[in-house]
Amino acid sequence: MTDRRLLLVHAHPDDETIGTGATMARYAAEGAHVALVTCTLGEEGEIIPPGLAHLAADRDDALGPYRIGELAAACAALGVTDHRFLGGAGRWRDSGMMGVASNRDPRCFWKADLDEAASALVEVIREVRPQVMVTYDRYGFYGHPDHIKANRVAWRAFEMVRGTPLEVAKFYHTAMATSVMKRASESVPEAEIGFLTVKSVEDLPFGAADGEITTEIDARPYLEAKLAGLRAHATQVSVRAPWYALSNDIGQEAYGVEHFILWSGAPGPAGAGAPVEAGGLGEPYGREDCLFAGIG
Repeated sequence: MTDRRLLLVHAHPDDETIGTGATMARYAAEGAHVALVTCTLGEEGEIIPPGLAHLAADRDDALGPYRIGELAAACAALGVTDHRFLGGAGRWRDSGMMGVASNRDPRCFWKADLDEAASALVEVIREVRPQVMVTYDRYGFYGHPDHIKANRVAWRAFEMVRGTPLEVAKFYHTAMATSVMKRASESVPEAEIGFLTVKSVEDLPFGAADGEITTEIDARPYLEAKLAGLRAHATQVSVRAPWYALSNDIGQEAYGVEHFILWSGAPGPAGAGAPVEAGGLGEPYGREDCLFAGIG
């Protein structure tokens, strides 16, 4: 297939690399048009480097502009040249977690008018003309208000263009396979890498059963690009390759295999399936191996 166009909708800078970085790098390297829309500047993020603590929302409130530069560096590492902020940089503010004061701020993304935000995304769809859209599931992957709102906005935009010349063929949710997380948690050498470990992945508020996964993207040649993208987000991510951690200091292994769930659209033919030791699920069980599978 020629002229492949992929649109990803993420909530904050760094989300794109953590969840879909290898996939983005693979398709960009293969010549697809990879467009990234980020919904906020991530102003409420927890800052890891002590020397940058003054950027925090409760001090200089300068983290958002700083993260614009981090995101630009991450996109460069991934080979992604088309990046936009929804409605323009700073149009909607990072909402923070449920129940905190920032989540009640009228400027925050959680409070955004759904049709207004979706209309802004439709304008991007009009320019990019993607065949495929990617965002989080209806629970925002782990419940963050901005992730939930990103899903709602992306889905509303997807529905707004359905049946028009702008119609998008396939809509995917990002996913993290529980079996992969379990294998990784059992193999993290905590004493060696200096990160904490999760003893029971069953206690985590996210994860998809292998049977829910519809699509497995093997982008192992682009793992180094993903790690470079993670390093670019230095306020939010610590990297000790192949491990990384957020501000909670819990180590996770970065894989070049990423998983998705097809939410709308016709599934394509099954692929080969990536090996377990590479972060794959082993046998394909009917899973696609390309987001564009089945699109002519």
